Amino acid sequence: MSAPVSTRFEDRAFLLLLAATTILFFWMLGPFFNIIFWAVVIGLLSRPLFVFLLRRGLGPTTASLLCVLTSLVVIVVPCVYLFYTCAHEISQLYARLSGDAHALSDIVERLRQAVPGALEWLGRFGYTPDGIKAKLSEQAVKVSGILASNTVALGSITVNLVVDMAMMLYLAFFLVRDGERFRALLIRALPFGDHREELLFRKFAEVLRATIKGSVLVAMAQGALGGIIFALLDIRAPVLWGVVMSLLSLIPLVGAGLVWVPVAVYLLLTGDIISGLVLMAYGVFVIGLADNVLRPLLVGRDTKLPDFMVLLSTLGGFMMFGMDGFVSGPLLAVFFVTVWQIFMDEFAQGRQTPAEKQEDLAA
Repeated sequence: MSAPVSTRFEDRAFLLLLAATTILFFWMLGPFFNIIFWAVVIGLLSRPLFVFLLRRGLGPTTASLLCVLTSLVVIVVPCVYLFYTCAHEISQLYARLSGDAHALSDIVERLRQAVPGALEWLGRFGYTPDGIKAKLSEQAVKVSGILASNTVALGSITVNLVVDMAMMLYLAFFLVRDGERFRALLIRALPFGDHREELLFRKFAEVLRATIKGSVLVAMAQGALGGIIFALLDIRAPVLWGVVMSLLSLIPLVGAGLVWVPVAVYLLLTGDIISGLVLMAYGVFVIGLADNVLRPLLVGRDTKLPDFMVLLSTLGGFMMFGMDGFVSGPLLAVFFVTVWQIFMDEFAQGRQTPAEKQEDLAA
């Protein structure tokens, strides 16, 4: 017996109200996407520590607080230090380039002595040594002026960053403490089927951990190794270049070589043969191999995407989500693959003949 027309109308009206309020609520939370996303990341990464502390007899609130404090010490404090050091090194670098007229001239002159043919070839296109010096000086002064004129803006950005981190840790506290309850509520509320939702949540956690361990930690290791060799070879702004190498290492097929290879070539061309050879060998056998050695150890059997999908999803994630894209891009790709896998496993089986189903069961 079908439901009365009035009841069906009320149900549809309520579902429309539910959809509208949900869309408005998530639209309202849009500006806090980064905060919520990284709070979820901290919550998932802190889960093993939280369970360990619970087994040691601590209460949920105390265990969650310790997890957040650990995240503060391990993640937030180093990030703040790197941000401050990079800003300091950038200001020193541009102050040197804009204030020392001989610094740029010396660089161009050493290159002209090392590869005169290359500079003559560039001269055919209008890039003469004097023109290169003038252009570099102009850009250095321009950037210095931008930094000087935006000092107040940089201070405001720093304040906003501190506030965002505080909000992120505050939210992460509740996600760590009540994460299982939130997960159970979502499984109960979502209309996709409990077994599918369980699979999606499990894939989300697996890929998030694999991405953090296999991408972020490896990139941090490569950047740290690059910064160390730059400091030992007395190359200016080693922390800045280490951070740049870490960021480039997050992008598949790019890597830290985009920084250390040109520097090694410059050292070789300008006569610093020993430093150039040391940097070249270190880059190939230490920085380059760090990815091949560390990634299998850190990721293990966690979910992996094909290399081409990692590249496309990472680049697409950067374009869509900014710096969060190196995590959110692969996550979205895994959701895409998982949803289609569920469809093929459950719905495509309905088109199989009894004999094909029997073969699948036998296999």
